[in-house]
Amino acid sequence: VVLADPNDKSEVGASIPGLVSKIHVKAGDTVAENQVIAVVEAMKMETSVTARMTGIVDEVLVKEGDNVKAGELMIKLKL
Repeated sequence: VVLADPNDKSEVGASIPGLVSKIHVKAGDTVAENQVIAVVEAMKMETSVTARMTGIVDEVLVKEGDNVKAGELMIKLKL
């Protein structure tokens, strides 16, 4: 499991452990800071995963249905 670097705004990690229920972006998409880019579900509660910077989606490392750990790297952004 690769963890997102909390000091690197281009690395988007899971805020909670759970199931990836929705991914709203794909590689090449432009995203705005604070835009919801994925949803993680745990115990019937949905938590939005947001972009921490404006940029372009470089890589999506998880898919819908995957289980993620807290802090696990899900999406990489680039300027």
